[in-house]
Amino acid sequence: MLLAKRKLRIETERLTLRPPVHSDFRAWTSLRQASADHLMPWEPSWAQDHLSRKAFTNRVYWAQRSITAGTAMPLFLVRRSDDVLVGAITLDNIRRGPAQAGTLGYWTGEAYSRQGYMREAILAVVHHSFTRLDLSRIEAACLPENKASRGLLEKCTFKYEGVAQSYLQIDGRWRTHVLYAALRSDRRGKTDAG
Repeated sequence: MLLAKRKLRIETERLTLRPPVHSDFRAWTSLRQASADHLMPWEPSWAQDHLSRKAFTNRVYWAQRSITAGTAMPLFLVRRSDDVLVGAITLDNIRRGPAQAGTLGYWTGEAYSRQGYMREAILAVVHHSFTRLDLSRIEAACLPENKASRGLLEKCTFKYEGVAQSYLQIDGRWRTHVLYAALRSDRRGKTDAG
């Protein structure tokens, strides 16, 4: 995969999307801690050591290995105007062969939500996935009651595809999710008539 041969960086209008590095620890921990009440209802339960340096170091090494292996693309969203971390986005579970697909996950710090940062990031990652990684399908899932995330996916050209029962453990419970997908050549809802 091309990711291992060059440094992964995606630029948007206001953001640099790049893999996490060890020096991001304080910014990441502070943002996650300050946003805990905002994030925890939508995420898997945090491990007891979630905000520890060791857990973050493991996260950085996982990101490096995943990018090199071509199995995931974990990226931090860094605002260029002041070099502030605003969130993260990961294209995970990258599948090659007949699937050519990946699964998208993301979070934004509470102070930076609803400012269009994640929309920029999702559109950039989807574009990169289709044009540089030659993927055909990007999937995403969220809780049915997460109206903000559902609206965001729909604004980013993802289309609702259905429901997955007991899809992920969120906040300590198996939860049903709604499924969305963006396709490189999206013909859903179109016919040859026009």
